Amino acid sequence: MAHRTMIRGESMRKWLVGVAAVLLGGAGTAFADQKIDFDQGVDAKAVIEIIKEAVGAQPSDGGFQLKGTREWNIMVFINGKNNLEAYGLKDVNEMEMIGSDDKVAVTVELGRIKGYSSEDGDWTGQRRYLIKKDADVKKITSPVLQDIPKADMGDWNHMVEFVKWAQAAAPAKRYMLVVWNHGSGWDRLSSDDFWTTGISYDDETGNHITTAQLGQALAGIGGLDILAMDACLMQMAEVGYQVSQYANVIVASEETEPADGYTYDTLLAGLAAKPAATPAELGKITADTYTAHYAKLGQGATQSAVFAGAFKDLIAKTNDWTGAVLAAKEVEVVKKAANAAQDFYYSSNKDLYHFVKLVTEGTKVPAVKAKGEDLLKFLSKEMIGANAITGSNYANASGLAVYLPSYYSSSYDKLAWSVDGNWDDFAKWIAEITKN
Repeated sequence: MAHRTMIRGESMRKWLVGVAAVLLGGAGTAFADQKIDFDQGVDAKAVIEIIKEAVGAQPSDGGFQLKGTREWNIMVFINGKNNLEAYGLKDVNEMEMIGSDDKVAVTVELGRIKGYSSEDGDWTGQRRYLIKKDADVKKITSPVLQDIPKADMGDWNHMVEFVKWAQAAAPAKRYMLVVWNHGSGWDRLSSDDFWTTGISYDDETGNHITTAQLGQALAGIGGLDILAMDACLMQMAEVGYQVSQYANVIVASEETEPADGYTYDTLLAGLAAKPAATPAELGKITADTYTAHYAKLGQGATQSAVFAGAFKDLIAKTNDWTGAVLAAKEVEVVKKAANAAQDFYYSSNKDLYHFVKLVTEGTKVPAVKAKGEDLLKFLSKEMIGANAITGSNYANASGLAVYLPSYYSSSYDKLAWSVDGNWDDFAKWIAEITKN
């Protein structure tokens, strides 16, 4: 005859904590605080199921990690399969200066390629790590949890698979994905079929992730608390709108980034000091630590954190504003503002806030002024959560760039930002009036 063993009261509590301690190492005592009515008795089989549910998919040092007990998992997709390879190695070593603990996990996929750096064994392919703290800044000592001889890091499907792996390896309450590589914002290339935001370029395969694919990737992931892009020129309205349904906060740079990119030891140290940081707080930590590093070196830099959920209202407000500007036909006011607005590596990448501000200050049309003031207030109060700049060249960088061309590329029409809004029509008008 089958029996369901019942254990009651304090004996039940002690037994459960003891079993959890065996299975989970030091984390087992967390079960003492579980909301279980021990005096009513608990089915032993049910207890086993409780423990199984609480255990993460992968063991960590000192036992199994409780599912979801870490505050954050910082997942870094380092596509070093190009001329940035040496910086990828350096950044992993920076991460090892802080490492993972019971509050914050740092999970990494690092890809390497022949022909660039020969450091640290000169291996090629991809390796996945749960980063451990060490004192060796020249050698990666974190254990390799998965070795992938060959994969396409320019394939958005592979990035999704990495995130799923990282989430299973180190479950957490919140997740931040850092996409590490070259970036080009919205890329105005001559071919209308090549409407890309360039990120995660894999020189081995010749592939990279486009604007549409970035949105597909985040949908496949199921959403993130933070999408950060340690890459050039990615903080654009066109990019952010594409992924806005699938992230809470987007962190990136309006301008190109120095090859060294993020300084991961200071970023992770900031999070370690406040492991329960909200996405907005971690977005600010990321932006501030990045620009603080380059300020010390005397290099100009930009980094900002924007609220993805605000893009829906942003497109409505830009539609209202551009409609008013087009109706007013103040060609000289707009032309002057477009030429004077803060720009970046591509002269057609303009700071949205600064451009709107210049038009609003110059207009004589009440509707343009009113809608401009409303848009500026929204950008500063609702859209841009943190904006960190250093260098006099970026005094008017406010946290979000947008396309204002002197030559319009028809491939821009295909972006979700253009399909859902009217900035494409406005950009065509800007291109027409600025070339005359």
